[in-house]
Amino acid sequence: MALRVGAVPFCNNRLVRSSNNPGKIKTMNADQHVETSPQTYARIGGVLYLVIIAAGMFAELFVRGKLVVPGNPAVTANNIIAHELLWRVSIATDLVMHICDVPLMLIFFILLRPVNKDLALLALLFNLIQTAVLVANKLNLLTALFAIAGGANLKAFDPNQLYAIGYNAIHLHGYGFGVGLIFFGFTCLILGYLIFRSGYLPRALGVLMQIAGACYLVNSFAVIIAPAFADRMFPFILLPPFIAELSLCLWLLVKGVNMAKWNAGIGAHPGYTTV
Repeated sequence: MALRVGAVPFCNNRLVRSSNNPGKIKTMNADQHVETSPQTYARIGGVLYLVIIAAGMFAELFVRGKLVVPGNPAVTANNIIAHELLWRVSIATDLVMHICDVPLMLIFFILLRPVNKDLALLALLFNLIQTAVLVANKLNLLTALFAIAGGANLKAFDPNQLYAIGYNAIHLHGYGFGVGLIFFGFTCLILGYLIFRSGYLPRALGVLMQIAGACYLVNSFAVIIAPAFADRMFPFILLPPFIAELSLCLWLLVKGVNMAKWNAGIGAHPGYTTV
């Protein structure tokens, strides 16, 4: 485990006799607490990342990818109506993914702050904005469902109009996803740099994450500026990010942090030692 020592030196441990039991000795450490091992953080991060990848693939590929028919609002609407529960489950799965995003952000900050605390914090902030955008973006999927399902408050619209409204909301969700990934692209660039410089995680993972960040940025800005060009690049442009994120996930889960190099690096930072 890593032991963070505050302003009071480690030697300030005191042996104190209990007033209730003079024969009992207890140890008191001033301004000290034991931190969780970086290896434990890495393992938890790997599990969270795996949940995020699995949840994202389920919702996007196996639900929306099957139910949404490009350019056909009516068929898309009928598919969603016939599989309403599945559509709702996919939205809930997306939210679980974003819930996992939050602790994973903290884990990356903890693991990479010895390299550069300011950049690790910047990556966390970019990631936080991405998650906030994507969570809010899920309202578009609910809007699509409400419009397609109709209801007493939508009787002024005929079914085809409601299908068009619903389909447009789904289309807007795609753009919202692209906007969120702009911030995640910058997150990947910074994380990649920190991983590359860390020494206790493979440099190859850092390079892969930076390539992933560049791909996310190119794809997202293309979606906004040149949608036809983005369509030609998809899905090949997102293959490098998938390889990079899955590789990082599995490395954290299976190998974790190189503790010898972690300890060597932490030893250069006052206030940290290892036990």
